[in-house]
Amino acid sequence: METTPFIWPFTIGLLFITCFLVIIIGIWISSLSHIDKSRIIHGILTPKSWLALREIVLESLLHRKIFRKNVVLGYMHMSLALGWFLLIVVGHIEAWIHYRTFFVPAYKAIFMRYFITGPSTTLSGKILAASMDLLLLFVLSGVALACCKRLNSQLFGLKKTTRLKIGDRIALYALWLIFPLRFLAESVSAGIHHNGSLISQPTGQLLASILPVKSLEMPLWWAYSGTLGLFFFALPVSRYMHIPVEAVLIFLRNYGIKVQKRIGGYSRIQVYSCSRCGICLDSCQMAHVDIKDTQSVYVLKHIRNKNLTDEKLFNCLLCGRCQPDCPVGLELNNLRLTQRIESTKEYNSSYDYLKNGNVAISPQTEVIYFAGCMTHLTPAIIKSMKEIFTVASVKYWFMDEDKTACCGRPLMQVGQYEAAKKLIEHNRERILASGVKKLVVSCPICYKVINEDYALPGITVMHHSGYLLGLLADKRLPVNKLSLQVVYHDPCELGRGSGIYHQPRLLLDEYATLIPMKNEKEASYCCGGGLANIKIQMNERNQIRDKALDEYLAYQPDMLATACPLCKKIFAKSNKLPIHDIAEIVYMAIRQNISMTQDQTINKKKIEIEIWK
Repeated sequence: METTPFIWPFTIGLLFITCFLVIIIGIWISSLSHIDKSRIIHGILTPKSWLALREIVLESLLHRKIFRKNVVLGYMHMSLALGWFLLIVVGHIEAWIHYRTFFVPAYKAIFMRYFITGPSTTLSGKILAASMDLLLLFVLSGVALACCKRLNSQLFGLKKTTRLKIGDRIALYALWLIFPLRFLAESVSAGIHHNGSLISQPTGQLLASILPVKSLEMPLWWAYSGTLGLFFFALPVSRYMHIPVEAVLIFLRNYGIKVQKRIGGYSRIQVYSCSRCGICLDSCQMAHVDIKDTQSVYVLKHIRNKNLTDEKLFNCLLCGRCQPDCPVGLELNNLRLTQRIESTKEYNSSYDYLKNGNVAISPQTEVIYFAGCMTHLTPAIIKSMKEIFTVASVKYWFMDEDKTACCGRPLMQVGQYEAAKKLIEHNRERILASGVKKLVVSCPICYKVINEDYALPGITVMHHSGYLLGLLADKRLPVNKLSLQVVYHDPCELGRGSGIYHQPRLLLDEYATLIPMKNEKEASYCCGGGLANIKIQMNERNQIRDKALDEYLAYQPDMLATACPLCKKIFAKSNKLPIHDIAEIVYMAIRQNISMTQDQTINKKKIEIEIWK
C-alpha cells in the first residue's frame, strides 16, 4: 500500500480519538440504568433512529436553531460542520471510484491530491474534483467568519461569548489552520502536478509563478497532517468534544432517555455535548445585575473540569430562560438540579409530625384543590378559587387548607432530594387515599413537581388556568369580558417548565383584551423571585423584577396578569402596575356579571310593579 511518513500525525491522531471515544462513550452508556438500556435496545430498529438521524442533519450539520438566532452565525456553524462532513464523504467517494474499492484507507482520501499526481480524465472524476474545491471554499468562508466572530461577536448577534481555556485554544487554532493548510497543500501540488480543479489549479499556477513550490510541497502536507493530528489529540480536553458526543446524545434523547435526579452516564453525555457557544449567555437575567460567571455554560464547564463551587452552582434562578436558546437542546435546569442534589448535604428530618390520618371525602367530590404554600401567602387567589368553585357548583376537597406539607419542589430545587421525597410521599398517600381522580393546583411550582414526581396513576393533574378553561368550555362559568387591556406574564415553572402557554391566554382572552408582547412564552422574563437561588441578594432580585416590569409597562396595560402566586407577590412589591392572578381576573368578571344580572332583575321587577299599578 502506497504510503509516506507525513500521514502519521493524522493517522495516530485518528486512532487515538477513535479509541478514546469508543471507550468513554461505552463507559457512559454502560452506566445507564437497566430501563434506559432497554429503551436503547427497543428503539434502535424503530423510526426513532430515523428521527435521530434527521435531527443530527438539521441541528448538528445545518444548525437550524442557530440560523433562527442569527443567519450569519448559523451560516458560520453550518459551513464548518456540514462543509467538513461533505469533504469527508465526497472525498471518500472520490477515492472509492479512483481506487475501485470501498476498502480505501482514510489517509488516501484525506491526502488524495498528494497521491494522485495526474489530472482527472473522466467526467465523474472532474465533477468530484470540482465539488471538493467548492466544498473547501465553503469551509474556508466559515473559518473566515469564525475569526471575525472571535474579534467582534456583536456582528453575529451575540453580546457576550465564553472564555477559552488552553485546550479550547489549541483545538480552535488547529481547526482554523486545518483548511487553509489543506488548500495551500493541494494548490501547491496542483502547481507542480497539474492535478487541481476549479480553484486549486489556478491558485497553484499563481503560486508556482512566484514561489519555489517544489520545496514547499512536503512542508505543507506535513503541516496539514500535523494540525489534523493536533486537533484530534486536543478534542477530549476542549469544547469541540461536543462534535461526536452530540450525535450520541441525539440518539439517546430520541429513545426517550432523560436526565435523572442522580448523576449518571446520560448526564455526563449532556455535559460533554455543550459546545460552549455562548448563545445562552444573552438570555440570562443574572447579567442584569452584573453576575456573569454562574450561567449554565460556565456551570457545565466547571462540572466537566471538576472545579464547580457552591457559589456558582446555587446562584441561579432555575428560570430556564437559557434552555430554549441552547442549539443542542440540553436539559440545563435538570443538569444543574442533579448537580445540586449530588453536592448538597442532606437535611436529616423524618417529618414525623406529619400525620396522614384518614381522609374522609364525600363520594360527590369532583376535584382535590391544592393551593400550595405561596398561594397561602397570596390569599386573594384562594378566595377567588373558592368563589369560582361555588359559582360553578364544583364539589371539592381543599387538601392543604390547614397544616398540610409543602409540595417538596423548593427543597428539591436546593438539592434536598431525600427530604423532598418524604414530603412527596406524604402528600401522595393522601391524594391516592381520597379516591378523587382530578387534582387542581394553583401554584406552578407545585404543579410541576406533582405532575412529574408524584406518580399518581389514574389522576389528572391540572393547573387552575387549564381547569377554569375547562369549566368555561362546559358552560359552568359565565362569560363577561372586562374592559381591561392586559399583558400576561408566563411563570417560569408553568411556561418553560411545564410547556403551558396557550391555556392561560385562551382563558384571559375570554375575560379581558390580551396584548401580545415581544418577550413572551419561551422568551418570557423571570420575575426574579425564584426559590431556587439561595445566593442572590434582595436588591439584585428587585433589579431583575424591575427590568421585567419596565418591559411590561412599555405596552401601557391596565393590568399585569400572571398564573403564579410567587410572581404576583414579587411584582406587587413594586407598586408600578396592578398585578392579579388569572383566577382573580376570572372572578372579577364573574362578580361583575352577577352584579349586572342582579341589577337587571331588580329593574325588571320595578317595571312589572309599575305596569301592575
